[in-house]
Amino acid sequence: MAPRYSEPLFVISVAARLVEMHPQTLRKYEREGLIAPSRTSGNLRLYSDSDIERLRQVKYLVERRGLNLAGVQLALELTKDLRELERRLQARANGQPTDDKESPVDACERILRMLGFVDEQRLRESDRGNAPWQ
Repeated sequence: MAPRYSEPLFVISVAARLVEMHPQTLRKYEREGLIAPSRTSGNLRLYSDSDIERLRQVKYLVERRGLNLAGVQLALELTKDLRELERRLQARANGQPTDDKESPVDACERILRMLGFVDEQRLRESDRGNAPWQ
C-alpha cells in the first residue's frame, strides 16, 4: 500500500478550501502543468497531501514572491533538483550507496545554468580538469 502522503484523498472543492484558492485556479494550474492530480474512473480530480503541499508552494511563490507562472514552473523544477541533490549528499554523508548519474558539482552547474548563470572561466577550467573544486 502506498504511503498516505501520496494517496489521492481530496476532491477539488476540498483541496481548494485547504489551500484557500478557487477551484478554477486549481484547474488553471493543472492546465499549466504545475500540478497533476489523480483522476477517478469518472474523471474526477483527486488531490493528495503532496499535491496540497505543492499548491501551497505555488500560492506562496505567486502571492508572496510575485512570480508569474513561468517563474513558478522554474522554481518548482529547482526545488525538485535541490531536494534530489540534498538526498544524494545526505546518503553520501551516511556512507550509503547512491545511483549518482552526475556529481554534486555537475548538478550545481546544471542548476546554475537553469537560472541563466554561466561562469565561462569556471567551465573552461572544469573542461581542462583544473577547476578548484576538483
